[in-house]
Amino acid sequence: MDISTILGVVLGVGAVGVGMALKGADPHSLINPAAFLIIIAGTFAALFNAFPMRDLKIFFKLFGILFKGKKFMAKQEILELFVNASAAAKKEGVMAIERIANESKEPFVKTALILVADGFSADFIAEVIESDIKQMEERHRSGALIFAQCGMYAPTLGVLGAVIGLIAALGNLSDIDMLGHSIAAAFVATLLGIFCGYVCWHPFANKMKQLSKAEVEMKKMILEGALALQAGESSIAMEAKLQTFIEPSKRKSLREE
Repeated sequence: MDISTILGVVLGVGAVGVGMALKGADPHSLINPAAFLIIIAGTFAALFNAFPMRDLKIFFKLFGILFKGKKFMAKQEILELFVNASAAAKKEGVMAIERIANESKEPFVKTALILVADGFSADFIAEVIESDIKQMEERHRSGALIFAQCGMYAPTLGVLGAVIGLIAALGNLSDIDMLGHSIAAAFVATLLGIFCGYVCWHPFANKMKQLSKAEVEMKKMILEGALALQAGESSIAMEAKLQTFIEPSKRKSLREE
């Protein structure tokens, strides 16, 4: 569970609700079915017009990642795995690398180690893994773009909702008592559109980019380890190379352990 996303949404809703109360506005006015219909249904309608269905099929999966989080193999764990693989390869040969590959639960690590164990050249291994990373980045970019586009559509649809509300209010000027209430209700759509766009959709797009960046960095570390293993680097050299991917404050020498 990604507590930061949940906390962000809850704080955003709370800030708007409390802020309205402090300003003298009724927070219950946010419960406006017409405004929600215009913002939510309108945003999804815009998405259907903007993206092919093959891209939109992953929308709810991405939404789940935002709230459930996505686990990555820890950098220290990657370092230890490749240092151990280097030491084992020196003693047992290629069979040790194949054994470690089969024991790994991380598919990307398994693929990289099998390429090394099968005796492929460094250029081929780099080409295969870098191609995999590039394709992954493109998928992630498309996913983040969906949320970014939602952030563009929602505020504009909020203005559209306000215009529709004002048309309804001005069409019934004979009822002076309801006029102020109707105008206030018209701007609820604008409020919801801005909230969805700048508290939810745009931040969601940014979080997807950050998650993608973390996964790319993890895979590049695995690639570096695989290439060092293919070159027959010692465990000490392997550790020195992979330590560069870890923040200085979190580096811990295996030799000290």
